[in-house]
Amino acid sequence: MSSNHIKIITESRKARYNYFIEDTYEAGMVLLGTEVKSLRLGRVNLKDSYARIKKGEVFVHQLHIGAYPFAFYGNHDPLRKRKLLLHKREIKRLYGKVNEKGFSLIPLKIYFQGGKVKLTLALARGKRKYDKRDTIRRREEQRDLERSKKGY
Repeated sequence: MSSNHIKIITESRKARYNYFIEDTYEAGMVLLGTEVKSLRLGRVNLKDSYARIKKGEVFVHQLHIGAYPFAFYGNHDPLRKRKLLLHKREIKRLYGKVNEKGFSLIPLKIYFQGGKVKLTLALARGKRKYDKRDTIRRREEQRDLERSKKGY
């Protein structure tokens, strides 16, 4: 098995529906041992999670990593804020965009890459209600087009 093997743990399906994705960044995560073991079991939820920049560091909030069921003591807080590892220049670029143009930082997916836990962070702008309706309409048109190609 190669060291670049990627195993996706979870993806945020709602993110692309609720936001326009402008750019994505890959970030490492600072985790505790019980958190990594819980991630291996797939006990994670990205719903309502977001990232914030504070004092030149990026933290992800509301990322729920369930408690590890086999730990006798020292289990982690499922909703604690976790530090993301990004290059300084990436953090500066993100800080500028988030503060000026009303962008949000939204986690898109969490995966293992070469034994390390990585998170894909999206620089995103929230969609309005009419944008969401437009997304649904396009998806349905695409589905109808696929159906007509198959000959149903």
